[in-house]
Amino acid sequence: MADKTILIVDDTPANIAAALAILKDQYRTRVATSGAKALEHAGAADKPDLILLDVTMPDMDGYEVCGRLKADPETASIPVVFLTARTEAEDEAKGFELGAVDYIHKPFNPTVVRARVHTHLLLRDTLKQIEERNAALDEKTRMLESLSVKLSKYLSPQVYASIFTGSRDVELATERKRLTVFFSDIKDFTATTADMQPEDLTAMLNRYFTAMSKIALAHGAHIDKFVGDAMLMFFGDPETRGVEEDARACVRMAVAMQRQMVELQQEWRASGFEQPFEMRVGINTGYCNVGNFGSDDRMDYTIIGAEVNLAARIEAAADPGGILISYPTWALVRDIVRAEERGSIAAKGIRREVRVFAVAGLLDDHDPAPVVRA
Repeated sequence: MADKTILIVDDTPANIAAALAILKDQYRTRVATSGAKALEHAGAADKPDLILLDVTMPDMDGYEVCGRLKADPETASIPVVFLTARTEAEDEAKGFELGAVDYIHKPFNPTVVRARVHTHLLLRDTLKQIEERNAALDEKTRMLESLSVKLSKYLSPQVYASIFTGSRDVELATERKRLTVFFSDIKDFTATTADMQPEDLTAMLNRYFTAMSKIALAHGAHIDKFVGDAMLMFFGDPETRGVEEDARACVRMAVAMQRQMVELQQEWRASGFEQPFEMRVGINTGYCNVGNFGSDDRMDYTIIGAEVNLAARIEAAADPGGILISYPTWALVRDIVRAEERGSIAAKGIRREVRVFAVAGLLDDHDPAPVVRA
């Protein structure tokens, strides 16, 4: 440890000479003959690695020096070893209370002094390495936390939570489950927005998606994706409250969204948009394949199947500002909604005719489903 510096603090030349003789071959040494000088050396840019400190000195004794060293954040980490003729237990206890790491009695044994100095320097280096590693880990933790927050914006809360808690593996795997699928779009979106400036359109769409997303998350939906002006969501995976409750949550969400659209339309008109967006919603319940699709390097958690396509076909048949649901969904929610049957529709790609129902509202006027203020 020849690169370590030991500060010897003593006002007696003989004691200084003895300490130098023991340490000078192994360490760089400095000498301070008073408490004030000791504090000056300790506060310098090239601080000592360890201080051998006498207790009995004029003007400022070793206890006061140690106390000041430990009170200053710049010098608090420097190990202090008392070298003193005082042998009373109370003196020793006082030194440790002030923050000293050791207490060596005079006349001291050279072997003991060297061994204890070596031990405390080694201990200080070890603690310093641990602190540096902890600091590096803290920085990495902060970086990972920041990264995870950013990644959470690209994942649904359910998928994000399942990945970060380890309950779901990131692998290409799917399951067949009975889900309730929500699909919506903006009526005549292309024609409505043809003359809009890109900045206005972007702001309007983001406002719309933000408001709808808040409602979706409040009801527990998995937001699958935004495609242009369309939204695909589903209930039943990766979390489920049962097929019936999933369907009810989806319909309550759709009603809350259409209520929110009324407020958004008023807001947009007040901002100068003559033709504010009108949303159509289609909901269907059926068996879908759900899970991770794609490649080993790039995958997407989503759903596929005829029942997903059917939700989109039902949505296309909905009235502007309306909610159209399939018979399987209606059968699960009929005791909570006011709905009228609209007959059957022929959906492209679906062999059977599909009975659909238009939702006019919820039977409970005090519906517990939240209407989120955007």
